[in-house]
Amino acid sequence: MLAVVLAGGEGKRLMPLTADRAKPAVPFGGIYRLVDFVLSNLANGHYLKIVVLTQYKNHSLDRHISRTWRLSAMLGNYVTPVPAQQRLGPRWFAGSADALFQNLNLIYDELPDHVIVFGADHIYRMDPRQMVDQHIDSGADVTVAAIRQPLALADQFGVIETDPTGRRVVAFREKPTDAVGLPDAPDQVYASMGNYVFKTQSMIEALREDAMDPASKHDLGGNIIPMMVKAGGAEVYDFAHNVVPGSTERDRGYWRDVGTLDAYYDAHMDLISAHPVFNLYNDRWPIYTGHDPLPPAKFVHNDGDRIGHAIDSLVSAGVIVSGGTALRSILSPGVILHSHSQVEDSVLMGCVKVGRGAIVRRAIIDKNVIIPDGARIGFDLEEDRKRFAVTRGGIVVIGKNEILDR
Repeated sequence: MLAVVLAGGEGKRLMPLTADRAKPAVPFGGIYRLVDFVLSNLANGHYLKIVVLTQYKNHSLDRHISRTWRLSAMLGNYVTPVPAQQRLGPRWFAGSADALFQNLNLIYDELPDHVIVFGADHIYRMDPRQMVDQHIDSGADVTVAAIRQPLALADQFGVIETDPTGRRVVAFREKPTDAVGLPDAPDQVYASMGNYVFKTQSMIEALREDAMDPASKHDLGGNIIPMMVKAGGAEVYDFAHNVVPGSTERDRGYWRDVGTLDAYYDAHMDLISAHPVFNLYNDRWPIYTGHDPLPPAKFVHNDGDRIGHAIDSLVSAGVIVSGGTALRSILSPGVILHSHSQVEDSVLMGCVKVGRGAIVRRAIIDKNVIIPDGARIGFDLEEDRKRFAVTRGGIVVIGKNEILDR
C-alpha cells in the first residue's frame, strides 16, 4: 500500500487563517494541525509509506511534517511532503486528479498494488484498514468512503448513489437537488468524504485518460470517480461501519469538514463541552502531533477579583493565566492572559497575549496577536467589522501577527 494525502488546498473560506499558511496547516484544538488527523489515522492503521502533496503557501505545512512526522527510515517508512514540482511543464496542479497525475513517479517508485488517497483537512477518526479490506475483498477498481447525511442536505455534498445492494456505485453527483434516499434509509444519502482506495493500475489508466481530456476539470470527485463509476468498477464504503478502537457510540462516525470559519469554530466549541462528541482523550487511537519544549500551564493570583482560572476550557502547555479568566475557550501554547482580562467562547492560537482588563468574546485569534489593555473584542460587531473579519455566525476573526490598537 502507498498512501497519498492531498494537502494542496488553498482554503479561501478560512481566510484570514489561511493568509499565511495552507489549509491543512491551520491549527486546531490547541496543539494540532488539521493534517495531523489524517496522518494519525493512517499511522494508527499501520500504513507508513505516506506522501503529502502540497501546493499553496506550503512552508509551514512542510516544516510541520518534516519536524513532527519522522518515521523509521531503516524500516522503509516515511511521511514525505512533496510540493508541486511542475514536472510536466510550467504549471501548477489543475485539480486533485492532476496533482496525482503529475506525481505518478511516486507511484512508480513504490509499485504498490493499491493506493490510498485521502484528503488532509477534516476532523475525524477512522481505521483505514477496514475500508482497505472491503476494497480488496470486493475487487473494485475504486472504493469511495461515504458518510450518511440527511436527504434534505443532499444539495450541500457530493452524493453517491448505489444499486439496491447499497455497495455498487451507480452515480456520483455534485450537490444534486433531486437525490434519492438510500435503499436501507430513504431519508438519508451517502455524502463523499473525499477518501478513496484505488487499484493502482486502474487509477493510472483513469488519470492518463483524464489528462488527455481538455474539457476536464481534472478533479477526483468530479471527473475520475464518475469515469470509474461508468466503467462499473466503483464501490462505496459506509463510514458508519467503521469501528475505531477506544471509540464510543457517541463519537463513532464523527466527521467534520471545517472548511468555513463558522464550522471551524463550532468544532472547537464541541471540544470544550462537558461531553464532547469528538473525544480527544482516546488513547487507543491517539492523534499525533509535535510538541515544543514548553513548561506546564500556570495559573497565578488569588487576590479578591484578581484570580487566574479557566473553566470549561482546553489549556495547552506554556499558557500563563495571570489573574485573568478563560471561560469555554481553547488556549494554545504560549497564550498569556493578564490580570482582570476575560476570554469567553473563543479560540486563541499560539502566543496570543491578552492585556490587563481586556475582554474577548466569541472570537478566533490567530498566532502572535497582542490584545491591548482594556480592549473589547466581540461586543460591537459593526465596529469589529471595520477592522476584522466577522463571520455570518457573528464570530470575530483576527489574523496572524495583526497589530491592534484600543
